[in-house]
Amino acid sequence: MSAENLTVGGRRFRTQADYAAALRDQKKIDTIRSRMDLDDPGQLKQLYKELQSGAYRFETPVGNDFDDEIYEKIEALKKRGVTEENAGKPVKGQTGRPKKTERKPGAKASGKPAGTGPAKDLTEYDKDMQKQILGELKKRERRRRLIVGLASLVAVACFGYFGIYYFYSVRTSMDYEQLASLKGSDVLAVNQVQKPNEFSLHKSALKLPDVLDEYKTLYEKNKKLIGWLKIDDTIIDYPVMQTSNNEYYLDHNFNQEYDKNGSLFLDCDCSIYPRSTNLIIYGHHMKSGQMFGQLQKYAKESYAQKHSVIQFDSIYEKATYQVMYVFRSQVYNEDDLVFKYYQFINANSEEEFDSYMEEMEEMSLFDTGVTASYGDSLLTLSTCDHSQTDGRFVVVAKRIQ
Repeated sequence: MSAENLTVGGRRFRTQADYAAALRDQKKIDTIRSRMDLDDPGQLKQLYKELQSGAYRFETPVGNDFDDEIYEKIEALKKRGVTEENAGKPVKGQTGRPKKTERKPGAKASGKPAGTGPAKDLTEYDKDMQKQILGELKKRERRRRLIVGLASLVAVACFGYFGIYYFYSVRTSMDYEQLASLKGSDVLAVNQVQKPNEFSLHKSALKLPDVLDEYKTLYEKNKKLIGWLKIDDTIIDYPVMQTSNNEYYLDHNFNQEYDKNGSLFLDCDCSIYPRSTNLIIYGHHMKSGQMFGQLQKYAKESYAQKHSVIQFDSIYEKATYQVMYVFRSQVYNEDDLVFKYYQFINANSEEEFDSYMEEMEEMSLFDTGVTASYGDSLLTLSTCDHSQTDGRFVVVAKRIQ
């Protein structure tokens, strides 16, 4: 098939693999349209919830276009004032009223399921039969109590889990609100003499620039602080940490307490001074939306356009970045001969840099129109992607100031 024919849903694709993925997306979309009436507000809202929950996974811009279409229909419903209460419509062939249970004239409600027959008194049976019946009833009662007991234990365990999850979620949110309020504060820096900063993960006795005044208080609180990441109109507004490994801040917060939310952290092989070509920041994809829990919203082109500017300040300088590539990848085996974005930290030549850019452009879900050239500084945000084994969702941005 020629390149001119690799078109699906008005989108043209460069490779047979991308074309095949687009056909799979189109098949999913056709199936959805065949079973749902998208002009029915109730069904439309249900589909929107399913898309938001990740029930449907799309691989190409064809799926993203469909996602955008549903989003725009929902926004139109909101403008028209359609709510959950007035959205529903009776299913074709139904009146919307529950059917009444029919009963023969003169019959009395017995409280027993139909067809069980009239109950007999135990005295109507002989003694042996009475013993068997009583024994069977006792067994059923023991089973019932066991099931109720097990169900109660499961319920307690579930409530305990969600209680702990909620505790960590609320604590994390409160902690980071307090930390954000310390930016620019001199609460801890008062009466402290500024010492020459000679700490570095990568080079010994390297004299570094002074920490920005805005971050001095936070830096005194935890010297593993390396910067602050913020994306306007999102929950992402967090300190970024760095240690000599990529393990500690997977389950520790800024205050060095155990926290399943972990923290955002810079890859241990990256350096903010002297600056690596590409700074890679990792964070958990939390269901609460915290950390990088909302990063996958960038899979929608319209969202990426509205949130294209990312601010990442190191503790030494402020910087602004613009989103360039958005793609899905995974953690590969060491001997796999594929592009591994998490190994792209420094480009030693223009040819090497251009090669990295070509790989990421090929993987990108859509074209942002932003490009980079050798000498530009990059920022990469990475989180888990549960749509595939060891999957990762990645946003790459170029420094613009």
